[in-house]
Amino acid sequence: MPPRTVVIGVDSSTQSTKAAVTDTETGELLAVGRAPHVVTGEGGARESDPEVWWRALCDAVAAGLKESGLSASSVVGIAVAGQQHGLVVLDRSGRPLRPALLWNDTRSAPQATALTAALGGPEAWTARTGSVPVAAMTATKWQWLRENDPANAEAAAAVRLPHDFLTERLAGTAATDPGDASGTCWYSTDTGGYDTELLGLLGLDVSMLPPIATTGATRIGSLTASAAEALGLPAGIAVAAGTGDNMSAAVGLGLGGAGLLDHPVLSLGTSGTVFAASRTRPASTALSGFAAADGTYLPLACTLNCTLAVDKVATLLGLHRDDAAPGGEAVLLPYLDGERTPDVPTASGLLTGLRHDTTPQQLLGAAYEGAAYTVLRALDELLRACGLDPADPEVAGRPLRLIGGGAQGRTWVETVRRLSGRPLIVPGSGELVALGAAALAASAAGGGDPVAVATRWNAKAEDAQLPPVERDTEAWDRIGSVLDRATRPLLGG
Repeated sequence: MPPRTVVIGVDSSTQSTKAAVTDTETGELLAVGRAPHVVTGEGGARESDPEVWWRALCDAVAAGLKESGLSASSVVGIAVAGQQHGLVVLDRSGRPLRPALLWNDTRSAPQATALTAALGGPEAWTARTGSVPVAAMTATKWQWLRENDPANAEAAAAVRLPHDFLTERLAGTAATDPGDASGTCWYSTDTGGYDTELLGLLGLDVSMLPPIATTGATRIGSLTASAAEALGLPAGIAVAAGTGDNMSAAVGLGLGGAGLLDHPVLSLGTSGTVFAASRTRPASTALSGFAAADGTYLPLACTLNCTLAVDKVATLLGLHRDDAAPGGEAVLLPYLDGERTPDVPTASGLLTGLRHDTTPQQLLGAAYEGAAYTVLRALDELLRACGLDPADPEVAGRPLRLIGGGAQGRTWVETVRRLSGRPLIVPGSGELVALGAAALAASAAGGGDPVAVATRWNAKAEDAQLPPVERDTEAWDRIGSVLDRATRPLLGG
């Protein structure tokens, strides 16, 4: 019997790093090492030191390998999936010049507005990049840096996304992939490369950006001796290009050209996202028209306020997160960190509809409803971007795959079920971002198409399937009416 071989899929998220030690043949998750990150900033600022990500990656890999009980010689490949959109600026030696601006840093909202106008409006951006600049996008953060920290902008020798920075540390080679690059607003989803006119608009030289690999599974190099020593892994193992966290989750679910197409997914985490893999190039101003890691597309809508915002409301009320009831007449839009969808980056939370008999449990339930509604409202637009008719009974009956930390919470699941009226699938495979990264690593090590790899692995997983319940149209309409009537001053925008 041949010796067991494993790959390591790394999920470098906003809050922590996870390193999943995964059997290359079966996809069995043998161990997950974890290490925390540090996020700083007040008001709209959200920053992290990229060196903390590297140290966390080293610690998580060491912890995962130790937990697995396997020898380091069993590892044949590694790939990183990272939080999207973050801006990392490096000096000539590859060291960060300053803390990275994270995806949920909203200070660049004025720059997003100015850039949108500079190119002729939202439609012009969507036609070229698939997305409209909002404060989350990397291009707006670079513009903010130029205007607010010009010394570091001028000193920058290289610009990287979070996963690019870590992959370069692993392989000693600069690289990115189409998926994560498509979240910058300087990558063209039409041509599949950097848009030089947009780079000129941003005052950014293409030489400062990493080459774009064909897919996230492309082997861009081998683990260097110095990285191998830091991680306790063998030098020379395959390093994949890697991708963004949402693209990696899609791979982990088996979504893509070699798997499921045009099937929606709802992710409940720090952010809330709804996405699908499609062969149709998305061009909707209401969505982010990303590329996927495997050569398809990944239209996506993202909200800033999801599980953390609801947990904050639970803390304020002194309740356990599952001690909630439907909101009744109360509507709570939990936009505690501003909001990306809808685009109100300086918004605050909004509560209305209080009565004498409103209970704390209903207020918490209203927070769940407001967060779930915000991301679910984009679902029909997502389906249209895939070339589908949301009103088609077959399309309307397609199950919604529910992932992320919230998918493990009873109240989250029931709230989404009640507001969507759709059947739900809660995948049995855990750590989907890390699992997707592991599939990319396995592919880079010679394992074939990453989506096909993940599909084969997932065949052994036991998914929870929940039938639809009658849609709560009363709650849906009530929340929608408040959101549609809320002006920017009312939301604090």
